Amino acid sequence: MKVRILGCSGGIGGRHLRTTSLLVDSDILIDAGTGVGDLAIAELAQIDHVFVTHSHLDHLACLPFIVDTVGDMRNRPLMVHATEATLEIIRAHIFNWAIWPDFSEIPTAEKPFLRFSAIRVGEAVEIDGRKVIPLPANHTVPAVGYQLDSGNASLVFTGDTGPCPELWKHINRIRNLRYLIIECAFSDREKRLATASLHLCPSMLLEELTNLQRDAEVFITHLKPGQIELTMQEIEDCIGEFRPGMLQNNQLFEI
Repeated sequence: MKVRILGCSGGIGGRHLRTTSLLVDSDILIDAGTGVGDLAIAELAQIDHVFVTHSHLDHLACLPFIVDTVGDMRNRPLMVHATEATLEIIRAHIFNWAIWPDFSEIPTAEKPFLRFSAIRVGEAVEIDGRKVIPLPANHTVPAVGYQLDSGNASLVFTGDTGPCPELWKHINRIRNLRYLIIECAFSDREKRLATASLHLCPSMLLEELTNLQRDAEVFITHLKPGQIELTMQEIEDCIGEFRPGMLQNNQLFEI
């Protein structure tokens, strides 16, 4: 099971900043931020499943374009997996004919280019022996993280979240945990904003990581442009014992 980082920034700007998306092997996306736009058309056509953490635009921006670009090149619908609450937002505010056509009815409701599938926290979706397991998250809209489990090892991606005790209960039960990708959107000087928007800053991240009872390599995602160096320095200063790395575009994980 290979996980390629297509985008991991909290914003855009220049060739190196792409918003959140992870490509699992060649057929599964975790979120569909602007990093998806760097894939070739042939690569887009291979994607069968998109697992959405939440409905914010930096995690969804390319979803409408994927189905519009390659829907007619495929012999089955693109499956979008999310909680029912998130699917309701996507249906009402994106695929609503006002913002974008409803591809769950195109070309026909019987054979559409797009289908929706509701997921629940803790209930695995198995695809060809690979498990995608929704995890709790605490954000300003309904949200989840994901555990990707190959059977040999697991990678956890928290998605966007503020402090979330339930998340750690799930993570600490993962015996084959190898990688933890966790957000830290703001520097400590923006702690009030992090708290209000249910994101993390370095001092809050430290409090969260003290709940981790498994050995794992830790990587930081969702850093805000303009605060990257400052935030990573603060992370090094306060949680250096975890030896966190900064997630990079095109970084590849094998589990």
